[in-house]
Amino acid sequence: MAGVSAALRDAVHQHGLSSIMGMQQRLFSLWFNSFIYNQIWEDPRVDKQALELNSESRILTIASGGCNVLNYLTAEPAHITAIDLNPYHLSLTRLKIAALKYLPDHESFYDFFGTAASADNVANYERYIKPHLDQELNDFWQGRSLNGRKRISLFQHGLYKRTRFGYFMRLLHWIGRRTGHNPSALLQANTLAEQQAIFEQQIAPFFDNRLVKWLGKLPMSVFSLGIPPQQYKAMKAQGHLIEQYRERVKRLACQLPVQDNYFAWQGFSHSYDHAKREAIPEYLKVEQYEQLRAQLGKVDTHLGSMIEFLAQQPAHSYDRFVFLDAQDWMSDEVLTQLWAEIDRVGKPGTRIVFRTAAAHSPLETALPDKLRARFSYEEAASQQFFQQDRSAIYGGFHLYRKAD
Repeated sequence: MAGVSAALRDAVHQHGLSSIMGMQQRLFSLWFNSFIYNQIWEDPRVDKQALELNSESRILTIASGGCNVLNYLTAEPAHITAIDLNPYHLSLTRLKIAALKYLPDHESFYDFFGTAASADNVANYERYIKPHLDQELNDFWQGRSLNGRKRISLFQHGLYKRTRFGYFMRLLHWIGRRTGHNPSALLQANTLAEQQAIFEQQIAPFFDNRLVKWLGKLPMSVFSLGIPPQQYKAMKAQGHLIEQYRERVKRLACQLPVQDNYFAWQGFSHSYDHAKREAIPEYLKVEQYEQLRAQLGKVDTHLGSMIEFLAQQPAHSYDRFVFLDAQDWMSDEVLTQLWAEIDRVGKPGTRIVFRTAAAHSPLETALPDKLRARFSYEEAASQQFFQQDRSAIYGGFHLYRKAD
């Protein structure tokens, strides 16, 4: 798994190597071929509402780290297919499914993916999970990272601090401490007014630091946040990158209560709320544990391209699609291919959600008129869901519905 997959190259390498964008795209594909996210940064609570999941829903989603897959599973849909270009993310998804199935109890599962920093996790992997894994997945987790440690040791030393995103956030926190800022103070707030006051005092001034401004303009910095060159270009086109970052962090800090906002906890402390266990993903809650274990047979996973997978599916075989922020990665030609397949594979009334770095939806200009007319853009609902999104790091949330 050391090389960049052909599917990832095809998705990212849209410009020639001789161009600046082409060089950035190749650098991003190398950077992306690793653990980028310590958790998914799309709010599944909003997704479930927008998708209107029910017992007949057949979902096709990008896997990412798998927490979205398990969160959707709490709605007890008919089926979930999780697909990803990134073998690291898909291996994490598959490990979560195996751990949920084979670990002996909820507490050992929470130690593995809630705290993700327990010495018992590796021993539990060896005893309970490893005997049931196929050779490929076990070889991946027994393989070694650049630091020489086995990948499975991430769950002993702190998964949420040791991904591309995690390392970059640790750097920002280090700069914050050295400059007298304490973002974790926000997590002690009891009201939105207190959150606002702490943001203005501890977090907002951080973005005026010269080093932070310099880092914020570097492509490698946004690559560490999982933002590809195409998204970076769209954000730059909106102007004032640092102000965009400040505004999005303000939404994360101030828009919704932190008491159950696990995105805020990860952003400001690299962890979940282990004491009260309120600000944690649904799939980690003890009340969901047995229900999820009973639903695992509904999930299948695939490594590769969404378009290639869809091309092999029969017509009208899915009715819910979750594309995370992948639309920002795609050229107009690729978007047209993807949405033509959605039109064929999707049932009447199919619902599709995705996020974008900029505020607007690229589909409004990318798709041919005839294909675009096959889908209804639920713009007002999209705006409402955008305001409810606890993650708050994107510029737009978009809900489309296939014509009946």
